[in-house]
Amino acid sequence: MIGNLKPLEIVLIIAVILLLFGAKKLPDMARSLGKSARILKSEAKAMKKDDAAATATTETVEDPAPPQSTTARTIQAAPGDVTSSRPVNEAKPTTQS
Repeated sequence: MIGNLKPLEIVLIIAVILLLFGAKKLPDMARSLGKSARILKSEAKAMKKDDAAATATTETVEDPAPPQSTTARTIQAAPGDVTSSRPVNEAKPTTQS
């Protein structure tokens, strides 16, 4: 469906996007989309690495109980963005007053 778009239709779509969001917000939106994509990519790699390590561990260890980790995992920040790394905590119920 996207391959069937003609150049005039693409220009019209871009014009509508500019009218809706404005030229000032588009770079910020693109930047945040790029950061989100980098974080998603790094998390997918971490999950694959954890899964591979868990598979290798279960093949070599006779005890099927998962090891308990006492240290908190940290989500790595995207390159150049050191303000967004944060520790991953277990889900805890929160109370609001």
